Amino acid sequence: MVVVAPAEPQHVDALAVLFEEMDRHYGATEFEPFDQRVVQIRDALFGAVPAASALLAWQESTLVGMASYSFLWPAAGVTRSLYLKELYVAQDWQRQGIGKQLMDSLLAVAAKSGCSRVEWTTDRESEGAKRFYAKLGVPVDDGKLFYRVQLADEQ
Repeated sequence: MVVVAPAEPQHVDALAVLFEEMDRHYGATEFEPFDQRVVQIRDALFGAVPAASALLAWQESTLVGMASYSFLWPAAGVTRSLYLKELYVAQDWQRQGIGKQLMDSLLAVAAKSGCSRVEWTTDRESEGAKRFYAKLGVPVDDGKLFYRVQLADEQ
């Protein structure tokens, strides 16, 4: 049985391994050293000013998926929204309902946190992601455009 729970500092090494698999999935062929990746994850999730939070999906002691998110403000009026940055399920665990479990848990976090919205983006070319979100019954919001200014070299 898969259990979804918030990330804790002792999970950073497992997250570093899962993030490398996710990066391979997106086409990366070169990676920063493992120790550097661990430091970046620890700082982002558990530093003095955390940049994000994460929910982790565990099958016993194996990390099989994760959803990273941040809160944005303001959303509608002066409410906040939850922004899903990454949702990833390990290759060997896909299509087993884990993504849905992560999304359901994320929606529960948003409701408990008083959010008026949950928002995310996906790559236009990611047919699998688009099918997944359509299966959840979530319509595409084509009323927004996504902009990006790159400040540092991407891996």
